[in-house]
Amino acid sequence: MERTFKKESEHGYPGLLISIEGTDGAGRTTHIEQLRNWLAIEGYGVIISEWKTSRLIAKAIDQAKERNLLHAYTFSLLYASDFADRLEHVIIPALKAGMIVLTDRYTYTAYSRDVVRGVSPEWIRRLYDFAPKPDLIFYLKIPVEILLKRIIGASGLDYYESGRDIGLSTDFYESFKIYQRKLLSEYLKMEKEFNFEVIDGTLAIDSVQNKMRKKVKELLDSGVIK
Repeated sequence: MERTFKKESEHGYPGLLISIEGTDGAGRTTHIEQLRNWLAIEGYGVIISEWKTSRLIAKAIDQAKERNLLHAYTFSLLYASDFADRLEHVIIPALKAGMIVLTDRYTYTAYSRDVVRGVSPEWIRRLYDFAPKPDLIFYLKIPVEILLKRIIGASGLDYYESGRDIGLSTDFYESFKIYQRKLLSEYLKMEKEFNFEVIDGTLAIDSVQNKMRKKVKELLDSGVIK
């Protein structure tokens, strides 16, 4: 039998919303999967919602990116549409059902990426002002040099994740470093603004996971029927 919560969160739904932020290579996917498995074993209903996975919008974004048609504000609006669709059909229904929703990236990804591409910080925050506030936000923080090694060793450098679309440098590696430093600068500004739980992403997987589980347990213990 799944466990339930005895009080509503700030967002007004009976479930819990936990977000994991960080740039590509920070380990988000690994840790969100481990959190889901742990929470499921503990008896909680859990779902994961990943960035750009709307069945309605995701393919349109991919097609536009392939043709390099995404200008800064178009980029923002398409991703916001993807988010809104997932919010309506996945995230809010799960929260209403009293489940724990783990998001692999949330609005803060847009607040960093879109601002780096030239979008106004005030505009992008207004665009997402319909988004429920998470109960807990983890930010996996990793230096650019380590991110570069991880990305090269895994999937290689992506055109957009290297910032090539905004003309930072003709050199892939240099463009990646400039772009990621700009992203990290935006995340740094958000740490206090949104009360991030900052975790050193260079630590061993078990160490990072233990820190995350400790914070999640504190949250659960404050609002779970024993």
